Amino acid sequence: MDPPVSVLLPYRQAADTIEHAIASVLDQRGPALEVIAVDDGSEDDGPARVARIAAADPRVRPIATGGCGLIGALVRGLAETRGGFIARMDGDDVSLPDRFALQVERLREDESVGACGAQVEAFPREAVGEGMARYVAWQNGLITPEDHARELFIEAPLCHPSVMLRRAALDDAGGWRDNGGPEDYDLWLRLDARGWKLAKVPRVLLRWRHREGRATFADPRYARERFTEAKAPHLARRVRAMGRPLVIWGAGRTGKRLARAMEADGLRPEWFVDIDANKIGGVARGRPIVAADALCRGAHTVVVAVGALGAREEIRDHLRGVAFVEGVDYVCAA
Repeated sequence: MDPPVSVLLPYRQAADTIEHAIASVLDQRGPALEVIAVDDGSEDDGPARVARIAAADPRVRPIATGGCGLIGALVRGLAETRGGFIARMDGDDVSLPDRFALQVERLREDESVGACGAQVEAFPREAVGEGMARYVAWQNGLITPEDHARELFIEAPLCHPSVMLRRAALDDAGGWRDNGGPEDYDLWLRLDARGWKLAKVPRVLLRWRHREGRATFADPRYARERFTEAKAPHLARRVRAMGRPLVIWGAGRTGKRLARAMEADGLRPEWFVDIDANKIGGVARGRPIVAADALCRGAHTVVVAVGALGAREEIRDHLRGVAFVEGVDYVCAA
């Protein structure tokens, strides 16, 4: 009988951490599992260490790509999996013992959830900067499908190596693909577009290792512009579904960057809104900049696109105060 959980673990140059990572998977309490350990071009002795583990535990199946990159390694590894649930894991992270049992339980209790993450602990502390700490805290605060849908256009709401995916949802969304941008965020957006919900177990179940030079910071696929390009067509779809002309609150860099990206999908704002008196009365991307009191509920869909720390919550408070409903009258993005 095939195991219900297939753990997809691509790695490269992970000799110092791979044994601990795999041990944390094999020591899980709960469902039967297999580990597809995908060597993506390692030049250290990581593959030899994995081979020794596999020789002692048949749940581990090593494969090698020769070095095709993360997305290719995920696609290659997925083809070898047999489980109905696909759990992600990286070669330098640590899964806590109840992770898979709790994620399977969450996925089984609601068949509309396509991807279930977990809260994470970023470590070691000295490698986690202030910005990353804020991002992890933001992610960890998103639990329900409603939380994830509300925040989807701000940033990637799930930590990729913490996620367990329903195979049917993964197949329906088209799996991982290489579009020149962030492969995980692209997948979460496509799952949402296909009607699948995102959720999270409200417990820390993964220790997420950070180190200098990791792809999250160094790879151009994860540059801010690539995230904007990934979200723009999906945000445009959401705005069109809301059925009213677009207004963007934020005539600064964040709002103009998002407006430019949505223009590529054929959607332009009627105006920009801003609270900066020096901007009001001016023009951004050929559209007038107006004050917030020009907004009238029911006349437009407002996309809140601001980058200043705390500004988004201030605008949410203002819009709630004038009876605007998030998800009905406005959407937050970044």
